[in-house]
Amino acid sequence: MSQGKHQWYILRTISGKEMKVKEMIEGYRKNNPVYAENISQILVPTEKVYTTRAGKKVLKEKVMFSGYVFVKLELTPDIEVTLQDTTNVVNFVRSREGDRRPEPVPEQQILTMLGQAEAREMEAADAVNDYVVGESVKVNFGPFSGFIGEIKEINQEKRELTVMVKVFGRETPLKLDHSQVERE
Repeated sequence: MSQGKHQWYILRTISGKEMKVKEMIEGYRKNNPVYAENISQILVPTEKVYTTRAGKKVLKEKVMFSGYVFVKLELTPDIEVTLQDTTNVVNFVRSREGDRRPEPVPEQQILTMLGQAEAREMEAADAVNDYVVGESVKVNFGPFSGFIGEIKEINQEKRELTVMVKVFGRETPLKLDHSQVERE
């Protein structure tokens, strides 16, 4: 696969349909050798965020740039028309000077953007490493909010802490996400 002429382009999409657009473009690549050679990469940058659902904090992936899909390809008239006519695609991002052709994005900008996404994920992962066994913490979420306890165990894989709190004078273990506690 020759990637000498491949450049990054940005597709404007209907907000919330970025993953569907990515799947459709991957389908074009899978079913057509011309597309497989001319489209080398499709990106929808996401970040992990915590949301509250039914009173519990849930880790969810959120699209970082709502309404945009980044595609590295060799732009030919056929591919341009096909991608623009894809369901949920509005159009390519074009030059500010009113040029009709899609404007390529410098690779360095894409790498910078991806580096920022990685840095955010690393910060979230390091938050669990912040705590140590024996440390006193205050529960700030859920039915035990306001209780103070001591960390007895840290599970790095599940990003979970076991905190011992006193309930009616008895020590009770709670399995909590690191975002559900704060330092005392």
